Amino acid sequence: MTDSGFAGGALLGSMAWSAAAIVVVLAVTFAWARHTGGHRVVDTAWGLLFVAVAVTTFVRSAGDGGSGRRWLLLVMTLLWGVRLAVHLGRRSRGAGEDPRYAELLAGRGLVFTIASVYLLQGALTFVVSMPIQVGMLERAPLGVLDYLGAALWLIGLGFEAVGDRQLDRYKADPDREPVLDTGLWRYTRHPNYFGDACVWTGLFLVAAGHWPGPLTLPSLVVMVYLLAFGSGKRVLERSMSQRPGYAAYMARTSGFVPWPPKPR
Repeated sequence: MTDSGFAGGALLGSMAWSAAAIVVVLAVTFAWARHTGGHRVVDTAWGLLFVAVAVTTFVRSAGDGGSGRRWLLLVMTLLWGVRLAVHLGRRSRGAGEDPRYAELLAGRGLVFTIASVYLLQGALTFVVSMPIQVGMLERAPLGVLDYLGAALWLIGLGFEAVGDRQLDRYKADPDREPVLDTGLWRYTRHPNYFGDACVWTGLFLVAAGHWPGPLTLPSLVVMVYLLAFGSGKRVLERSMSQRPGYAAYMARTSGFVPWPPKPR
């Protein structure tokens, strides 16, 4: 690990602008949710929140952070965030409310909805995006850890995209089996979540090679915890467990990290 300088004086101002960008995206998302009558649109906005942070920090860090790392983090975040937003937007088109939000918000008022969905998403975005916010203000040139992070990010993005594509093809097949257990889904019940974890580990590694990048490790821990143990996976598997064959699929297939399945 080397220290070639850090634009610490610019960090607080950049963080304030990032927080403002998050609020703007969430305000637009909330307005759209009120118009359509469904809050699942916040899932589509999830990737765009990080895009907003990355673009804002990139602009604010001009002249302070190293050019190579700023561009690398910007491109990595843009490609991940836009791909995810497009994918989730297409998947939710014409669909009703997400069962997770229907269950969470049943009988609740507007204040609870704003706090538990929108403010929570905003706070998580701000915390999880700290490797991006800090990394773009590091002045050191790109090194080995940056390239390793970019390679892991690329693996994760590919894993996530392939898993999503396989799931889309499965859902479009009228003669599909009750459970998808082919392709990447043969080795993990959540290839998209695992791919996401690789993406964010890669982003962290790009920031972690130079001080104070290692201090953003809690951001990665929060994201990986949400992906591996968070409400999305837990609620999804609770509903999927009612599907014929899913309990057996869970028994033989890794819940997160890809691993050869147990014999049937």
